[in-house]
Amino acid sequence: MSKPLAKICLVQFLRNPQVNSKNLTIKDWEILIRQARRTNLLSRVACLIDQHNLLQHIPEQFHYHLTGANFVASSNLRSVKWEIAKIYEALGAKTPFVLLKGAAYIMGESDAAKGRLFSDVDIMVQKKDLDVAEKKLVQHGWISTKIDAYDQRYYREWMHELPPMRNLKRQSELDVHHTIIPPTANLKPNIHKIWEMKEPVPDFPGMFVLSPTDMVLHSAAHLFHEGDFTQGLRDLVDLDILLREFSEKQEDFWQKLTNRADEMDLSRPLFYSLRYCKKLLGTPVPDIYYKRVSEIGAPPKFYRFSMDKMLLTSMNPTHIHNPPHKLSAIASFILFVRSHYLRMPLKLLIPHLVRKALKPD
Repeated sequence: MSKPLAKICLVQFLRNPQVNSKNLTIKDWEILIRQARRTNLLSRVACLIDQHNLLQHIPEQFHYHLTGANFVASSNLRSVKWEIAKIYEALGAKTPFVLLKGAAYIMGESDAAKGRLFSDVDIMVQKKDLDVAEKKLVQHGWISTKIDAYDQRYYREWMHELPPMRNLKRQSELDVHHTIIPPTANLKPNIHKIWEMKEPVPDFPGMFVLSPTDMVLHSAAHLFHEGDFTQGLRDLVDLDILLREFSEKQEDFWQKLTNRADEMDLSRPLFYSLRYCKKLLGTPVPDIYYKRVSEIGAPPKFYRFSMDKMLLTSMNPTHIHNPPHKLSAIASFILFVRSHYLRMPLKLLIPHLVRKALKPD
């Protein structure tokens, strides 16, 4: 029987590394490392251990796992920085672009970049520049990974991004967005206002990151509009780090964040982010602002209860010591359908799901 997500060793460690690392047994560390690998958080765990000088509290047989994780994170960071430089070389200052998610954490020098592994790079260009940006990227070796005519139409007509691209030489992956949520979705954040608040990356004219509030809201929208939550805990850790970092640097951050969520029609994903960050990671969200977001963005109680059960089950890392819950497959399927329902109206969604079922990738 699997443990509740809040009770597993990894979450307990992430919640308070300095205290909880000292109470773990050899068996606990074995389980924690399995869970961290499963959730792509082992490098983050290793980073926290270094930051808090906790290595002396960890059994020696696990040190090489942590050392290796640090090497992997350092190598991955160099690779992503190189990839960002190559994207900048392709687009230049004449085609402005915004770095999203992991790439933004790196170039924005956010704490969320520390110990974070990145599988691809996400950027956003203005819709009027989309064709030019795609042509420039193709000239520099990026090609579309979706060659089916229907898939091309799906991305170009209905989604918020081009079909995923891959570099022929380096095999690196790139997602090129023109907004943060599919235009067919019910939520309608104003992309022009997001561009107005962008922040420049020093020494790279034409390269930007989102403002702190928009960075949090984009991460929230990305996580809670996805259908695959196997990396959900990692993304929740990103949100926890961003919330702690920005609230420490900006005295009025929480007020700005809640106001911006209301303005951008993103109070619902922000509510879920704050709810699960508080519940799992102990993120210090002021009660007054949590209440405000809840009043605007919280779903009905039954829906909230159902989401708790499904999300916490789907994000729970399974391994030999933590077998999957008997309802995990059902929960994952419901969340998959939910993610598509949030992206597309039924008149588009039903034919799309039928087609994908009959002709899967």
